[in-house]
Amino acid sequence: MKSKLVILSLLLSGATIANAQTKEKYYSESWKDNFFISVGVGGQVVTNPSNFDYGFGESITPLVNVSLGKFFSPVWGIRGQVAGWSGKLHTQYPFENVGKNENWYNYKKKFVALNADAMLNLTNLFCGYKEGRKFEFMFFVGPTLNISNSYSTWNLATKTTEVTNADGSLTYKQELDPSKSYPKDDKVRLLVGASLGLGAKYNIDQKWAIDLEARGTVSPSVFGSVSDAKTEGIVGLTVGATYTFGGKKFVACGSKVDQNAINNEINKYRSELAQAQADLANAKNALANAKPVTKEVVKEIEVAGPRAIFFKIGSARIDDYGMVNIQLAAKILKANPDKKYKVAGYADKATGSASWNQKLSEKRAQAVYDALIKEGVDKDQLELVGFGGTANMFGKNYLNRVVILE
Repeated sequence: MKSKLVILSLLLSGATIANAQTKEKYYSESWKDNFFISVGVGGQVVTNPSNFDYGFGESITPLVNVSLGKFFSPVWGIRGQVAGWSGKLHTQYPFENVGKNENWYNYKKKFVALNADAMLNLTNLFCGYKEGRKFEFMFFVGPTLNISNSYSTWNLATKTTEVTNADGSLTYKQELDPSKSYPKDDKVRLLVGASLGLGAKYNIDQKWAIDLEARGTVSPSVFGSVSDAKTEGIVGLTVGATYTFGGKKFVACGSKVDQNAINNEINKYRSELAQAQADLANAKNALANAKPVTKEVVKEIEVAGPRAIFFKIGSARIDDYGMVNIQLAAKILKANPDKKYKVAGYADKATGSASWNQKLSEKRAQAVYDALIKEGVDKDQLELVGFGGTANMFGKNYLNRVVILE
């Protein structure tokens, strides 16, 4: 009797602590969810100092990118991106000016950039996830690989070449020095660098969004030896669209505690505790007033009524509260060895596929079955069954994540 009072007291304390509501977190329930593809067009510029001297607007070239990625939660995801078109460089290096003539040499190189981005949704990070939100802001960072047919250098025999003045009005004869190096095309080179950027997103619906992104990249120069900078930056700005296959699908890791359900459970245990205390008091009175005569007392043992053991979403692990329920039930089951009970597992039909819910309900029933056997219950008293995902049984979807013993 005393052990029963202790167990019920601990159960009431635990249930009171459970009244605190938990903050919901979200994730992609299936690996197939939240894959997306993006396409963007815009412009980019090589941030070589010579380009700024020559004229910023003259150095802008087109930019096209295609991305494929996945968000694992509303806050973070990854993507791979292929981007490129061409870049321009306006420079006087490595040639020298003749007199007052400003000799600008214009180079244009096609190149491709492969970007691997870790993506962070700043809006969901700081403001929390909200389904149907229209505007979101992103941050992304990662390594980049520029693939370019860069220039190398070679020595040229002494020759004379014509050099035209910047306004086209005058032509000079310039003697090329064989001791200097001059450019030529070379084999394809792989240039490793890094990039980061910011993006703004307008969500048209769960599948389509309009994007605006700015990216900055730092890597070895795609122009090779004709550039007077060993390392160059590339800044790009694109506008485009994103399509999420099947729409955005995030589910809560945990649901808020139902206050009414908790209160009902507490009241039930309080009633059992009060009855147990009354039985103990009656037993003490009977013992005090008993005559010294041997008397056989037969007491009927109560048969266990239905018991419910609840589980978290996607889990078949029994928590401490569930173990208390199992221990109470095991005590009564062992006292009634001729009675048989059904261990029935259920899952929440509102989340997960039918096949997943069937397996999950069977795992939950098996977990309760194993716990009862461990507590000393005869396996011949138990029947194991899993009902899979079921419709709402108790007024809330998440209350279907349960094993019922009856």
